[in-house]
Amino acid sequence: KEHMPRKQAVPQAAPPKVNLLVDIQAKLQAGKGAGYARWAKVFNLKQMAQTLNYLSEHGLLDYADLETKTAEATARYNALSDQIKAAEKRMVNYAKTRETYVAYRKAGYSKKFRQEHEEEILLHQAAKEAFNELNVKKLPTIKELQTEYAQLLADKKKAYGEYRQARAAMRELL
Repeated sequence: KEHMPRKQAVPQAAPPKVNLLVDIQAKLQAGKGAGYARWAKVFNLKQMAQTLNYLSEHGLLDYADLETKTAEATARYNALSDQIKAAEKRMVNYAKTRETYVAYRKAGYSKKFRQEHEEEILLHQAAKEAFNELNVKKLPTIKELQTEYAQLLADKKKAYGEYRQARAAMRELL
């Protein structure tokens, strides 16, 4: 009979959880002393008191209210994050393809230049096709694109301030 060793069970990592309280028993087993236990009890009491004060000040003593507020804050945070990412993507696409396409035009639509910068030119042409699908007959000029770029940058800066506030509110509620 051939010996088949038993397979070791792979321990799965526990999902990360946010815990503001100190696990006193685990720390005592890890070798901490009585002084640490006293400090941990006081720390845990302070954390619970802060949480209760926050919940009562904001009228969130009902769990359903807290859950809806948290969901709203998370949704707002995610929406602002998506808005900022979309603005950044458009700004990067504009910045990357503009110079390449201008150089391609100056090169007289050279096949060699096109082969070297195929990806950027295809991205630019895809943008042109998107304009055609939107029934935009005249493509925007460089000045119009620069104006849009400046507007996107201003919108991004404005949204980033709101984004920070939304992130802080979401973290506080969570």
